[in-house]
Amino acid sequence: MDYIYNASDMDSLAMRLGFLPFFRCGVPTLSIEEHTAPGLWFSDEEEGPWEWKGPVIREGHCAYGKLFDRKAGYVSLEWLPHMLNYRHSLHYAKDEDTAELDDVVLQAIWSEGSATVNELRRMLGFLKGRGRRRATDCVDSMPEAGKVSLEPILVRLMMGGRVVIADFEYNVDRYGRPYGWGVARYTTPEALYGKMDAGCTPEESRRKMTDHLCGLFPEVSESVIGRLIG
Repeated sequence: MDYIYNASDMDSLAMRLGFLPFFRCGVPTLSIEEHTAPGLWFSDEEEGPWEWKGPVIREGHCAYGKLFDRKAGYVSLEWLPHMLNYRHSLHYAKDEDTAELDDVVLQAIWSEGSATVNELRRMLGFLKGRGRRRATDCVDSMPEAGKVSLEPILVRLMMGGRVVIADFEYNVDRYGRPYGWGVARYTTPEALYGKMDAGCTPEESRRKMTDHLCGLFPEVSESVIGRLIG
């Protein structure tokens, strides 16, 4: 197994495999966690995969978000059109009210181009006075804005191929060095990569992705691959 030692290695691995979950996913060796060189998964002295996330996104070869069973990972731009094509055909909201709330958040991201969670909270507060019926109805039915958990909404939008993470923003110390985990900035795939067309039906896209991963990992059952694809 090839180990990754820097952001360039991680970017190359994601492009080579096409799909690269951050954490172990049931497909042996198909994760950043398994490929990270010993000592770099969590290190106080050297940068590791946690610090490489943003640089890999900025290279522009791969999309990043919670795309694999509600967990984070990369999809290369070669395969992103097929993932979006298939995921857009699925429904992750449990009911109509949830779907409408998801749409409010998605429209807020669309209107600004990108947003952090804190920026979304401020925008959702402003929506009440804009006279947009669907947005107003949904926001009025929510608990107080500061108590609404946006995380499950954003996860559903990422799983559905509607939102990806554009980058991570960090606090900076007095020496200009970033620190902390970083705050995700959310955007749409279209805003970041342009319009994508898989050129086939959603089911055909699913079959292409399944065949690709089964070819890379022939020892793994198709049902396990299928759970990863969605």
